[in-house]
Amino acid sequence: MTEPARIRHAYAECERITREQARNFSYGIRLLPGPKRRALSAVYAFARRVDDIGDGELPREDKLRELKQCREAIRAATGDSDDPVLAALADAANRLPVPLDAFDELIDGCEADVRGTTYTTFDELLHYCRCVAGSVGRLSLGVFGSSDLAVARVRADSLGVALQLTNILRDVREDHGNGRVYLPADDLAHFEVPVEPGEELVPDPHRWSRLVRFQAARAERWYTEGFRLLPMLDRRSRACCASMAGIYHELLVRIASNPTAALDSRTSLPGWRKASVAARSLAGLTP
Repeated sequence: MTEPARIRHAYAECERITREQARNFSYGIRLLPGPKRRALSAVYAFARRVDDIGDGELPREDKLRELKQCREAIRAATGDSDDPVLAALADAANRLPVPLDAFDELIDGCEADVRGTTYTTFDELLHYCRCVAGSVGRLSLGVFGSSDLAVARVRADSLGVALQLTNILRDVREDHGNGRVYLPADDLAHFEVPVEPGEELVPDPHRWSRLVRFQAARAERWYTEGFRLLPMLDRRSRACCASMAGIYHELLVRIASNPTAALDSRTSLPGWRKASVAARSLAGLTP
């Protein structure tokens, strides 16, 4: 059956968004075969839309209203939608077991950001990580597929948590500048590192390094569990997942090796290194 031109154009728009805006994920997504690549690009494009609302300049109530509209839109999405991202997502969900209701959790997490939610314990932060990143892991798994989805979902969730914990360490200065503190208050108190919105971020280097290495070791445990997903995926899906997660894992290693650097700038990998991780993943040299 010939695919309608509007659906082809809808997927093309999602792939354009992914190429231009998925600075880390695009290296893995391009390793997928066409149908899965297009479906995961649609997932990314809508997730990016949600994130952009949360990180945008609108007043809080306007953001919350737009996030509510995103909830309604994803539930009403069909292949006939005028919005190309919604049309592509609906088509992908018709072809693959993509759990579109997981976007509700992503939006829950984004709403927490908009409201300025802070976290006292790691368990509270864990719930947030599962909302904003575990949900994307489960959506991606719907694209990848697995012979044992029940077990694979748990591992995909764990890998999402690992990536989000890495994000939190990578973006700590930027988030602080935007009035957001994700590190659990219990951990900040334990390591005697004061981090308050609106106050200058100049913690004692020794205490800060101990805190960051503690958080990095915690993230490593989630990577260990999450990487157990890889053998459950087909070769190309495994390469995609290993590439995306591998890039973030290398970021974590860099952060842990020089914790104070995150106080000065955002840790990143050069493009050649990301491409190298993707190539190794495609070759089967997974983390």
